[in-house]
Amino acid sequence: MTQPQATIFLILAATMVLFLWGRWRHDVVALAALLACVFTGLVSAEEAFAGFGHPAVITVACVLVLSQGLQQSGAIDALMQRLLPASAGPIVTMALLTSLAALLSAFMNNIGALALLMPAGIQVAARHQLPAGRILMPLAFGSILGGMTTLIGTPPNLIVSGFRAEINGAGYAMFDFLPVGLVVAGGGILFITLIGWRLVPARERIDLERFETSAYLTEVRVPEKSKAVGMNLYELGKALEKADALVIGLISNEMEIPAPPPNRIVRADDILVLEAEPETLSAALSDLELKLEEDKRDELQEQDGKKSARKKAVRSDEITLAEVAVLPNSTLVGRSATDARLRTRYGVNLLAISRYGRHSIGRLRSTLLEAGDVLLLQGAPANIAQLAADTGCVPLAERELRLPDKRRALTATAIMAAAIAATASGLVPAAISFAAGVLATMLTDVIPLRRVYSAIDWPVIVLLAALLPVAGALSSTGAADLIANALMENVAQGSPIIALTVLLIVTMTLSDFMNNAATSAIMCPIAIGIAQQLGVRVDPMLMAVAIGASCAFLTPIGHQNNTLILGPGGFRFSDYWRLGLPLELLVIAIGVPMILLVWPL
Repeated sequence: MTQPQATIFLILAATMVLFLWGRWRHDVVALAALLACVFTGLVSAEEAFAGFGHPAVITVACVLVLSQGLQQSGAIDALMQRLLPASAGPIVTMALLTSLAALLSAFMNNIGALALLMPAGIQVAARHQLPAGRILMPLAFGSILGGMTTLIGTPPNLIVSGFRAEINGAGYAMFDFLPVGLVVAGGGILFITLIGWRLVPARERIDLERFETSAYLTEVRVPEKSKAVGMNLYELGKALEKADALVIGLISNEMEIPAPPPNRIVRADDILVLEAEPETLSAALSDLELKLEEDKRDELQEQDGKKSARKKAVRSDEITLAEVAVLPNSTLVGRSATDARLRTRYGVNLLAISRYGRHSIGRLRSTLLEAGDVLLLQGAPANIAQLAADTGCVPLAERELRLPDKRRALTATAIMAAAIAATASGLVPAAISFAAGVLATMLTDVIPLRRVYSAIDWPVIVLLAALLPVAGALSSTGAADLIANALMENVAQGSPIIALTVLLIVTMTLSDFMNNAATSAIMCPIAIGIAQQLGVRVDPMLMAVAIGASCAFLTPIGHQNNTLILGPGGFRFSDYWRLGLPLELLVIAIGVPMILLVWPL
């Protein structure tokens, strides 16, 4: 082993450990790996950022923008109206939902596809009295399976196509993945809808809107001599931070004000409705000279046929409670409600968090939010909707399926169809056709110009662009050939079929714990090395990488869609393998013979 090979192995090992640890985001780790390769001389400074101009990276960014156009224009809502039945049995509805998720994921960002269908999935589960997870996990897995059927369905396919172009001079066409991908996805969806959904643990999703938050609500009166008199609610909130208390309602002159604005001035005899754990509240009340309003609270709660004052101060016709799920690429991930300034920017209060099937109501303002969390928010419906749109969250309430703008919907659909047709015909490369589609989207105002760049998942773009030169170093140093040789001698023992199967299993296993784009970037040079040593075509090996990288079903961290359903489904980390393991075994059983049939050695 040469020194460059040892160096790249050390960098890759550290990179994989950091990916698995999850302390830093994937794009940060990938950028660190790239710079490590530059500093050690494995990648030249001139080539360090060549990945940002790679056709695969450009295409991924453009597809994200076009997908956003389909979502915002209402084109997907129109499709859902036509395909989803108003009344059908759970098996039929699940099959249609899962198939629709796969279809959408073949041509648009699969996270967006799942986010659009999740509210419908939750409503289907409620209608048929099923745990929400038994609909959401098949839905998530179906969206992942659908991505493997086209060139643009998932970033690993574009990366695989890029490596093939370097070897053979031409990448894969739009539907070259379809023969294998369609059979694998079809078999997987059939298994999920007939048998697999029954394997999903019956976790009851905590409905935070029905969670008894009143146990954590306290009414306090503001005496004339209280230090709080004359403060605005923002200043009072700062004073209550030690108790992690939040003012979520105010009663002034017998008028209930839910979610009062931060600039509201506190007056003597006002009653404040605070959300806090009682044991942490007494010291703060003493400092501010506030008095518990226990007697009046009990009197009001005993009145028959009337809401208590505290309930009126939490929800009204103008103020509502709503659940939202935090997307993996949300700007809230890694931030607290205080950091994100939910109250001051949006006039929205965070009342509870559901994570890993457990609810939390204490220390909410300082709790760092994670992807997959379900948040219970209080505020005006328009404010909550704006917060969800700005921060990348999915409202879990049933959405009204409608077509907001027929012209935009038709334009968005036509642009996407034209880009796909141009790529499939071979007239222009995928990066050019989809970039032209983005330009058309901007010129026709399908997406407001200010939102075009926010539609791109920049961490994914940085991840791809940073890892492509690292993968190039794996190949140029001969390290990929070294790994391929070790696999051939110790595992495959010269058999191409065994080598292909091992490659598929290893890729699939890595993608269960690492980002699938990172997995494909690392495994492609190894797949090429195996094909060259065996003297067989490179296509079957690259297809094994593409299929394996698209099938991450064992953990909630392997794919962003798995993470997204974690909170809404009430799942725990160990719940995924029950359906994921047999599904991955089925993918191997179908995938290997199909690859050999469609792409002979």
